[in-house]
Amino acid sequence: MSPSYPVIGIGNAIVDVIATADDAFLARAGIEKGIMQLIDRERAETLAAAMDNPRRVPGGSVANTMAGLANLGLRSAFIGRVADDASGRFYAEAMAREGSDFVNPPVREAELPTSRSMIFVSPDGERSMNTYLGISAELGPGDVPAAVAERSDLLFLEGYLYDKPAGKAAFEQAVRLTRRGGGRAGIALSDPLCVDRHRRDFRRLVRELDFVIGNRREWEALYETDLPGALRQAARDCGLVVCTRSGDDVILIRGEEQVVVPVHRVVPVDATGAGDLFAAGFLFGLAAGAPLEACGRMGCVAAAEVISHLGARPETDLRRLFVEAGLLDGSAALAAGAAR
Repeated sequence: MSPSYPVIGIGNAIVDVIATADDAFLARAGIEKGIMQLIDRERAETLAAAMDNPRRVPGGSVANTMAGLANLGLRSAFIGRVADDASGRFYAEAMAREGSDFVNPPVREAELPTSRSMIFVSPDGERSMNTYLGISAELGPGDVPAAVAERSDLLFLEGYLYDKPAGKAAFEQAVRLTRRGGGRAGIALSDPLCVDRHRRDFRRLVRELDFVIGNRREWEALYETDLPGALRQAARDCGLVVCTRSGDDVILIRGEEQVVVPVHRVVPVDATGAGDLFAAGFLFGLAAGAPLEACGRMGCVAAAEVISHLGARPETDLRRLFVEAGLLDGSAALAAGAAR
């Protein structure tokens, strides 16, 4: 029998290539600071050649979340698409090494290469992402193993994949299979520009899914109004609404229950992955049946760890940080309760 998973994720499988750069370089290179921009293959080669001392790590928003869950000792699986090239093999091996099952083998004789994102980190810790989607954008329903989706408690979707019809179809199939197995499904809105491109679909999804995570700009973009108005509408549409406000607080709404979790301000070394690791902490708590406040606090602790260093994957034992924050006891009873 196939293994069961408390959490599975579907998203772009992207090799992150990370380097530091100042604002003057970003301006010369025509890079808009602080957002994710989709680029073509030629632009990717140009930016890669301009990087100073780059570091290569497996990335992708939801893949980062799955790595965070693996760090927490929670069994997770990632559904994504890579080519059978050097980058794709590196990606698959790195995911497995970090403890998250990568359930799709690299595609042989693929027409497109493995995806990569050139990430420039500014002195203030802000990251500017330039992503060539490559083969990851070709993910479709055939890449979603029924044996995996049907045996998951929580399914987490990446909004970026909505840029292709095949990605939408893969999401719909995964949600259907997960629900058939008794699981719950949710999505990260990913980026305000992504929301602008798919506003109608995302509004429909908010009404159909069990939980939705977004930041202030994403919720405002989704409903084309200010944050209080956007969250009122979201609360009417969705079972569980999560809004992160950078450096401020996190708002969680479920029915009549609303929780505000304050954020401890820290100066980021690299903001890459902050939202992804917030999602990891939040999903860990959700899988364990923790109260909303604890879920939000877990997300904040995980996000604070990842912005304290370069890269979007945790470098510290997150379970230990949860224990120190009073979110887990020394025996990790809550983590044990998250296992299926």
